[in-house]
Amino acid sequence: MVERDAVVVGAGFAGLYMLHKLRGLGLTCLVLEAGSGVGGTWFWNRYPGARCDVESFSYSYSFSEEIEQEWNWSHRYAMQPEILAYANFVADRLDLRRDISFGTRVTAAQYDEHQQHWLVDTGGEGSFRARFLIMATGCLSVPKAPDLPGLAHFRGDVLHTADWPREGYDFAGKHVGLIGTGSSGVQAIPIIARQAGHLTVFQRTPNFSIPAWNARLPESQRRQMKKDYRTLRTRARNSYAGDFADEYYLSILEMTPEEREKAFEERWREGGFNYQYAFRDLMDNSAANELAADFVRRKIRAIVRDEATAEKLCPLDHPIGTKRLCVDSEYYETYNLPNVALVDIKSDPITGFSVDALETRSTRYPLDTLVLATGFDAMTGALTAIDIRGRNRISLKDSWRDGAGAYLGLAVTGFPNMFVITGPGSPSVLANVILAIEQHVEWLGELLQYAMVHGISEIEAYAAAQESWMEDVRDSADRTLYPQANSWYVGANVPGKPRVFMPYVNGFQVYEAACREVASAGYRGFRLARATEVAA
Repeated sequence: MVERDAVVVGAGFAGLYMLHKLRGLGLTCLVLEAGSGVGGTWFWNRYPGARCDVESFSYSYSFSEEIEQEWNWSHRYAMQPEILAYANFVADRLDLRRDISFGTRVTAAQYDEHQQHWLVDTGGEGSFRARFLIMATGCLSVPKAPDLPGLAHFRGDVLHTADWPREGYDFAGKHVGLIGTGSSGVQAIPIIARQAGHLTVFQRTPNFSIPAWNARLPESQRRQMKKDYRTLRTRARNSYAGDFADEYYLSILEMTPEEREKAFEERWREGGFNYQYAFRDLMDNSAANELAADFVRRKIRAIVRDEATAEKLCPLDHPIGTKRLCVDSEYYETYNLPNVALVDIKSDPITGFSVDALETRSTRYPLDTLVLATGFDAMTGALTAIDIRGRNRISLKDSWRDGAGAYLGLAVTGFPNMFVITGPGSPSVLANVILAIEQHVEWLGELLQYAMVHGISEIEAYAAAQESWMEDVRDSADRTLYPQANSWYVGANVPGKPRVFMPYVNGFQVYEAACREVASAGYRGFRLARATEVAA
């Protein structure tokens, strides 16, 4: 059995930085990664058009000025191959691979209360023992396979955007069906449409999407961004979304109609998430939100020439921003192509498949290939897929039976010395996730250093602290419009998953301040036990 001070699960951006931080603390560490390379979600999600929806200079590590200056981003929004190349660059630059075990999928983990160790099993790939277990499994890493009636009858190719063939896929001349119009579908559809003989998009619920206006970065802009990095990083740390874009300085309802239309148009032309984050009343006032939503619907109707198709693409069932906003490159324009069709499967549901077709209640659609852009079991799926057992052999899945919860989004009651990076109850997916990762890794590093200095062998969140924190997470969400949507933020896309709003909505800067206050109060809310106290 391999022994380390810490085992980290996952070699995405969280796992890489956690390994680097643990080494700096003088702790021995091993990262267990199911894939054959680093990169996490960017290793698996190789579908056409896969791209980050946070600008590249922001979606990058800030802990190393050397890495900031050595790496050159090519586009405003980086595509998947470039992000994966960046992850590999960091892994090589910091010599991280020697402590990563690739092709090693964790199947179970059990806490030994007497020895105060985690025993980690990989289903035949070896067993590991460590004082600390750190789950860096990511918020969007377990694909959600839809329950489609009769899919087993279909003999064409079936692809999932979150598990794309590494060698790519040739759509030339094929009749392609694609199910799902969330972020993955919105990114893939324009690319597949240009390659396929015909593309039919099967949509249940339309989502709001804002153009990215993605483009190659001029060398002069790259130089200036690198020069301004420290200022930009400080601005991001003090922002709601962990980004350095301007945010929350306009009120939709306080503007005149003319001022409002001009502001909406400016944010549309700027592109990206700042259409949402520029307005301080958009997410907590229904009237303000409807004005912003109506502007986007008017843009859709102006872009898409066929009126019936345009109406199908206009979201009417949720306030804008309450489902993750999509950021696209010519998504709506794609529906003007002669080889693209849109089917509303809410009004005409899928009833089954034959060997070469998808069938709805009214129509048969011959297909060569089916693409599933159906998203993820978000935030908790990667954790509950592992048989994790804490005190008294209670499983994490059972502990979260009524809804996921973690103190500060980091530690779960009943699971000592286990920590979750960007877990439920933290800003995670509502923030620039790389900065959210950095904040968690750095805070956790300080906690572990404090434990070493003070002879603490066991760290566990008190139940009362976790309950109070998660109550604040829920109450804060309830003061916004977020709960009005059937989104993956509440697990609505996974049948049977408890409906609990999981991200922390008060903002990255508020959350970081709360974490600092907990630490300054001697890590209030945590049971910090020395070895003698545990033994007693």
